[in-house]
Amino acid sequence: MRTFGGFRSDNKFFYGEVCGDDVRVLAKPYWIEIEPTGEARKLVDLQVDLPVAPSKLIAVGLNYSDHIAEMKRTELGTPLIWFKAPSSLLPHNGAIEIAFPEHRSDFEVELAVVIGALTKNVTVDEALDRVFGYTIGLDITDRDLQKEEKQFGRCKSFDTYTPIGPFVYADANLSDVSLQLWQNGELRQSTCTSRMIYSVAQIISFASQSLTLLPGDVILSGTPAGVGPIHPGDQLEAAIDNWPCLRNSVVIVQHPAHEAQSLTGPRTI
Repeated sequence: MRTFGGFRSDNKFFYGEVCGDDVRVLAKPYWIEIEPTGEARKLVDLQVDLPVAPSKLIAVGLNYSDHIAEMKRTELGTPLIWFKAPSSLLPHNGAIEIAFPEHRSDFEVELAVVIGALTKNVTVDEALDRVFGYTIGLDITDRDLQKEEKQFGRCKSFDTYTPIGPFVYADANLSDVSLQLWQNGELRQSTCTSRMIYSVAQIISFASQSLTLLPGDVILSGTPAGVGPIHPGDQLEAAIDNWPCLRNSVVIVQHPAHEAQSLTGPRTI
């Protein structure tokens, strides 16, 4: 299994491959070409930054039966997919900024898939050949907006609402591994990826029938039961298997435009 990520040193960003205590600097994003520059840095001296830069960030809903039950929904018979804004991505150790403090905003831990090749109309049997690797993701969701607007794009796309990382793992088998989330040290979500209704291969095949997946695109594959509200001061830790945890804090940052908005007031589109 190989480990890749995005790193920052002296305000300079680069992609690299983690090899023990070192990071081999790459000339290009790893999902395009693994081209070492010959330079290496010590991991301990680097800031871990966003490991991905997708053209599309695709989310999948209702992919665990226990989550469907807790949300009082029913299975659709096909994967439920929608888009999240790539600008919502947040790196390891970043702070989730609650957009509307008066709303309920929930955590959702998910296995994230990084596409490694142009993918269109692939079969389920071919789909995993298009995967570069996997990482940990969170899908933060404003439940008030989700219920009111009846769609998922805006309520899940505020800046910082998609923590991801810390690293991307290639050549990994994620068919049956643990997926967990802790809130302030309390285990809130715990499952195995084998419990997904639609496998990663099925999701990729389904999505590719409607749109072209490009190298670097990211798919969030759905969350299990146990979702719950976040609060200022929270510390969230998300884990897959024995990988390093994705850690993020929660804060409130007042946005003047948000303060002026009313859920029941007039709206223009």
